[in-house]
Amino acid sequence: MSTSELRKKYLEFFAQKGHVVIPSSSLIPENDPTTLFTGSGMQPMVPYLLGQKHPQGTRITDSQKCFRSQDIEEVGDNRHTTFFEMLGNWSLGDYFKQEQIPWMWEFLTTEVGLDPNRLYFTCFKGNEELGIPRDTEAAELWQKLYKEKNIDAGIGEDPEKDGMKPGERIFYYSEKKNWWSRSGVPGNMPVGEPGGPDTEMFWDFGVELGLHETSEWKDSPCHVNCDCGRFMEIGNNVFMEYQKTENGFEKLQQQNVDFGGGLERIAAALNGNPDVFRIDVFEDAIFLLEEKTKLRYQSEPFTAEYVFSSGNKLETEKIQDGTYPISQKEITYAFRVILDHIRAATFLISDGVLPGNKDQGYFVRRLIRRAVRFGLKLRIKENFTSFVADCFINYYSSAYANLNEKRIDILNELEKEEKKFRNTLEQGLKKFESIIKDKNALDDNVIDGVQAFDLVQSYGFPIELTLELANERALKVDLQGFENEKNRHQELSRQASEQKFKGGLADHSEMSLKYHTATHLLHAAVQKVLGPHAVQKGSNITPERLRFDFAHGEKMTPEQIAAVEELVNAAIERDYPVGFEILPLEEARKRGAMGLFGDKYEDMVKVYSVGDPKELPVADPKAPTFSRELCGGPHVEHTGVIGKFKIVKEEAVSAGVRRIKAVVE
Repeated sequence: MSTSELRKKYLEFFAQKGHVVIPSSSLIPENDPTTLFTGSGMQPMVPYLLGQKHPQGTRITDSQKCFRSQDIEEVGDNRHTTFFEMLGNWSLGDYFKQEQIPWMWEFLTTEVGLDPNRLYFTCFKGNEELGIPRDTEAAELWQKLYKEKNIDAGIGEDPEKDGMKPGERIFYYSEKKNWWSRSGVPGNMPVGEPGGPDTEMFWDFGVELGLHETSEWKDSPCHVNCDCGRFMEIGNNVFMEYQKTENGFEKLQQQNVDFGGGLERIAAALNGNPDVFRIDVFEDAIFLLEEKTKLRYQSEPFTAEYVFSSGNKLETEKIQDGTYPISQKEITYAFRVILDHIRAATFLISDGVLPGNKDQGYFVRRLIRRAVRFGLKLRIKENFTSFVADCFINYYSSAYANLNEKRIDILNELEKEEKKFRNTLEQGLKKFESIIKDKNALDDNVIDGVQAFDLVQSYGFPIELTLELANERALKVDLQGFENEKNRHQELSRQASEQKFKGGLADHSEMSLKYHTATHLLHAAVQKVLGPHAVQKGSNITPERLRFDFAHGEKMTPEQIAAVEELVNAAIERDYPVGFEILPLEEARKRGAMGLFGDKYEDMVKVYSVGDPKELPVADPKAPTFSRELCGGPHVEHTGVIGKFKIVKEEAVSAGVRRIKAVVE
């Protein structure tokens, strides 16, 4: 079964169970300043899990595109990827454990055909101090389903301490592993927040692979959560059934189910190989890279063979002066980085994120440049990223049509960024030569860590190249000093990021609601002044300011900025009512509603109007309706409470995209 067939089978299965299939949301969250990317299938569903009515009803299913920037440095092993698809199904106050658990068992064992003897499950062990009981219901449901397959499934009480005993297939873990809430474990939850236990599903690739015995966890008991590689989590059923109150935890009136399953991981289980890069998604791209490098991709276990730069000839491990040795493990690592990063960049660009130095664009640039760096490690001297991206566009276009529609734009952006980076590397080489020109200036022929990090930070010059070139000149590099400088920089960046995104719409604060509504007014005003091409490309809202990105090819004039300000303030003074309706998509379009980012929308959508919901929107404070947009909300109830609107900055973000920063007083 191909990965595409697996996705299709999942959606059809839950459609037959009464679920409405909805398209994936964009990788760029709409009006959510607390995060740069959609990092889970659950993320776009949070408002509905917390009580808002979903336009499509109470049973929903989808395959959601996800990107996790924090996993960039983790890529290189056999299971981590920054981009992935999350299969999801939700019950919004409809069915619960008695339906969800048997459905997942049916899907995995009957529809997909996974061997039940290799499936394992974990459940919440409870917390007596907080008065939350263990989830015996989930454990007993799994046990019953095993029995129907003539499997006697034992339940393990403390697998982290005791390991897995013969016959045990279901295990209890604490809230650190089997509890979900927005704030984490129950003890961290504020009063009023919902949460609940979850039950996770694992696939066993087999003890015969010897993965535990060769891992860093070999001296600890093996269990499904030990990360040795033998087991892979393939899905998680979250049962949101509690709410924290002043008196402890009580049952919610609306109990929800949130399932998230890794499409690629289930495909890997079907493939019988713990290396997710061996699924069909990556086949063509691997073949392309093997042709370009004359090297081979190999899954674990690795041989001790090394490739030397003199003709890509495989030789046994040895040291040769003046050559660049690379092991099979390093080759596979480099392949994985390139495969993951170019796939992620392809999807991000298709969702409107172009390489840049700020926010989402920074991560696209980082992905592309990191892929090129590892291409250099494989001795790829010509541009290659667009060819790899084309493999992914061809594979995914049947499921994501916008990839094919934007093929030329995606390939052009990759080509431009790679060319720019290779030019930057040339400048880095010149800088390197200037550093070592006067060997007497070096302390004991050592390039210090600050210099090495500056080559990376300012010139994009990989530390591997610095090490290689230094070795050729009988120089050393202060790697400890380099790591210290890198860690210091990462800490500063993390502090700046936390400061930047510490507040936001997620808390529904009064100022966030004002800025959210002001963004709608700004969108309408910008299009009125600049033209209909000036569509929104992104936004970021905190309680202190709003940031609005839009399509426009040149700097706004002072007169245009003043005209936009005047329109927004006039709409605020008009004190328009603000409200929403749930409408069919075509009806929303007929009423002049704007949609963000060119996303695919569901058949029923939430539409916010500033003014009369029955009148067509016109960005004129004399008109009965000023703006109308497809949006999840929330907003202020009338514009008069927003305050005075002021644009404080207008600047370029990337080619063809401008940014406005504004405040309300």
